[in-house]
Amino acid sequence: MADQNTSLGSEETRLDGRWLSRRGGTEGDATTRRIESLVRDSLVKIGVADGGWDTLYRDPSDGRLWELTYSQSGVHGGGAPSLAVIETSDAAQKYGAVVPSNKSLERTREG
Repeated sequence: MADQNTSLGSEETRLDGRWLSRRGGTEGDATTRRIESLVRDSLVKIGVADGGWDTLYRDPSDGRLWELTYSQSGVHGGGAPSLAVIETSDAAQKYGAVVPSNKSLERTREG
């Protein structure tokens, strides 16, 4: 069985991190740390949008596209990260030509 922290299950479609207040500052919760681990060690970066705030990744294990966003614009650094599956058509509209075609994603899933 794959390590839960470094792989995404087929049933997973969204991970939302949170900032935790600690004496002397804030730190990310377990989900935030997992997102950081996934984007560092498992997912393949394929594009950026919105001035670098949104990033598109591909999961090499199943070909799904994942988008990393920071939705709390009023918080320093954009707040805690969210990682969510994004449909190919939505990714293509937002990220342009960097998005793999459906045919190449099918080959990834088969191979």
